[in-house]
Amino acid sequence: MTTSLDQLHPVLVHHIVNTLGWRSLRPLQAEAIEPVLNGVDAVLLAPTAGGKTEAACFPLLSAMEQHHWSGLSVIYVCPLRALLNNLLPRLETYAAWLGRRVALWHGDTTPSVRQRILRDPPDILLTTPESLEAMLVSVKVEQAHLFANLRAVVVDEVHAFAGDDRGWHLLAVLERLSRVCDRQIQRVGLSATVGNPSDLLSWLQGAGSGTRPAQVVAPGVGTAAATAVPPGEIELDYVGSVANAATVISALHRGEKRLVFCDSRQLVEELGAALREAGVTTFLSHASLSVDERRRAEQAFAEARDCVIVSTSTLELGIDVGDLDRVIQINAPGSVASFLQRLGRTGRRPGTTRNCLFLAIRREEVAWAAGLLLLWSRGYVEPVTAPPQPRHIVAQQLLALCLQEHRIGNQLWVEGWNGLAPFDRSAEPILRHLVGEGFLDKDGDLLFIGPTAEQKFGRRHFMDMTAVFTAPPQFTVLHGRREIGRTDPALLTERVHGPRLLLLAGRSWKVGWIDWKRRRCFVEEADSGGRARWQTSGVGAATFELTRAVREVLLGADPPVKLTQRAQRALAEEREDGSSTVHPGGTVITRSGFDVRWWTWAGYRANATLAATLSELSDEKQRVDDASLRLRTDLTLEMWKAATADVADRLCLPEVDERALAGLKFNEALPQHLAVATLAARLADLEGAARVLAEPARVLVAGH
Repeated sequence: MTTSLDQLHPVLVHHIVNTLGWRSLRPLQAEAIEPVLNGVDAVLLAPTAGGKTEAACFPLLSAMEQHHWSGLSVIYVCPLRALLNNLLPRLETYAAWLGRRVALWHGDTTPSVRQRILRDPPDILLTTPESLEAMLVSVKVEQAHLFANLRAVVVDEVHAFAGDDRGWHLLAVLERLSRVCDRQIQRVGLSATVGNPSDLLSWLQGAGSGTRPAQVVAPGVGTAAATAVPPGEIELDYVGSVANAATVISALHRGEKRLVFCDSRQLVEELGAALREAGVTTFLSHASLSVDERRRAEQAFAEARDCVIVSTSTLELGIDVGDLDRVIQINAPGSVASFLQRLGRTGRRPGTTRNCLFLAIRREEVAWAAGLLLLWSRGYVEPVTAPPQPRHIVAQQLLALCLQEHRIGNQLWVEGWNGLAPFDRSAEPILRHLVGEGFLDKDGDLLFIGPTAEQKFGRRHFMDMTAVFTAPPQFTVLHGRREIGRTDPALLTERVHGPRLLLLAGRSWKVGWIDWKRRRCFVEEADSGGRARWQTSGVGAATFELTRAVREVLLGADPPVKLTQRAQRALAEEREDGSSTVHPGGTVITRSGFDVRWWTWAGYRANATLAATLSELSDEKQRVDDASLRLRTDLTLEMWKAATADVADRLCLPEVDERALAGLKFNEALPQHLAVATLAARLADLEGAARVLAEPARVLVAGH
């Protein structure tokens, strides 16, 4: 064993060697011991199944014994309840070796278990940011007692938090926790490979960034030559339809355990149903299936051998479903980082290789998958960046702090987040709006929850305020007393001829009675014919780098992976059809009848920025996608030159449809112009737009 083990508690070392049977620690686990044991803030970086949980918990358990920590001293935060459920038995085992206890608290935890935790806190608490927020604002929780001995927080899948508003919410909650326990809390983030680990660590430190010792621990990450192709058996195929994808999956790799990733719940349902019709033992997992349905599927899959589980990204984040033989990707994921997570589910057993089979069900997806694999082969991974200008989270936090403290000082409120921006003095315009609109009431120098906040967010003891994302309304689907999952209400309201049939959990169901008031529908089993659909929010926007990689593919670049003959033919056809939209010397403007289009290949956000900046040239409907934007039909070369002469110096934020504000939770607590400004900043890619404008544009007429 490595000498680093000498730093761990001897009882822990005994069990690592004798109970787990480990001959050595993994490199990450060995290198993480010293900084984590010494209280250093850290990001521990390793591929999926790289032993990150043990790398954080072994030294923290040793610190517990070394420093005689008592009570709740470590909080372990995960983005998914299922991941917490999965981790609980393992962490309970490790803690029990030292006579320590672990407990679980999330939305499914019963009131009796919560009361037991409050009466006798465990040493380690597994939870979500939303549950932490609920504990801080609950009148049933004595926060000063529960968190008095808190020393460290482990944030699993920290990159998943940092890239969206849950990350801002988590940072704010951690600062409030440090105020409650009156000490700096050590922060340890666990992450898969990211393009900017130092930035991620600085982000995780919050208000302590630059003032506390910090270290990225990433042995072996980024040491390979930039031009080297990463290891893995990767193949790209074109199948043309969901039915064909099911045929290929059912014929290949028989006797093996296969995990199939789809990037929509509808596709999961359609492929799952097709695989079952083909006689394949198939399980499904996605967010609209009931918790029991997902657990049954994941447990059955973990215990089976010759089977397939079809999933959205819910199984991307490390939930253990046993040893996998194959990963199959339908179409292409949205990022290299996501692909790396999925690829990392395979090749864990000695003598096996990481592998992924891409099955494109639309021809254009062959080029997008090839572009993503081109980036991957070059060692590129997207940087993780927090969404800009989270003003709606600032509003939520001001209200949450009032709930937590009951009353806050009109001038002292800013201390609640230890100076963390944007929860600092820059939030004063938002605070004034909250007071002016009755979200907060004022009594002298004290602020407290007002009638508008009670009306908007006061249901179920303000539980609606603990989550920072808005879920579209769904109806619960019940077969007798058994909950199957949830479906989009549109499937229950649209006109149909004959019986109304749903597709859920990979099976067809005939709708019987609908309880509109309680949002429930009762179903019976049906043979086939069910339909699946869910409302999606937000723009599925490809990045500048990914879109440019697709452009390279259309210009002739091939990723260094195996392409089947079908994929090669499809790619050749895509290149021929798209030949007028790409040029190695710059961007292209095409005119075909009344359709004038600027092919920038810059990604949706850069194109939205360009459309707003060149509004005098844009089509009235401002149709924008990842590859292009429409221009006015009477465009002339003179108009183009005049409009673009100095445009790089006056880039504008994209225009925002006010209806899009519905997807920004707590937008009601903001002045409308600030809510719109927040969305506009998040829709923009000023750097990408500037790069496009620096390139020459060629004007082509159709057929030339």
